[in-house]
Amino acid sequence: MDEIVIPMIAMFSLFIAFPWIVLHYITRWKTAATLTTGDEALLEELYQLARRLDERMDTVERLVAADNPEFRPGRVLPDLDSDNQKLRELDRLVAQQRGTSK
Repeated sequence: MDEIVIPMIAMFSLFIAFPWIVLHYITRWKTAATLTTGDEALLEELYQLARRLDERMDTVERLVAADNPEFRPGRVLPDLDSDNQKLRELDRLVAQQRGTSK
């Protein structure tokens, strides 16, 4: 009986259990490395919040500059082409992502 059981257990372990465990953890590793739908929604929400805060900051700087002509904003100047290039690229990527997800 032991002559048959031990080789059967070894064959089962070698050809079924071991590959199953390896493939199982490879699949887990690949799915954990990607962003979930919830993560993408959170990133989109944070991006929109950052845009709104940037617009508010521009408004505050314009108001302060109107009251005090000697005011020099400490941030990047609003509506400069070089400053807004990254935002346009992000807007393009977000629009592209929305287009592919629909």
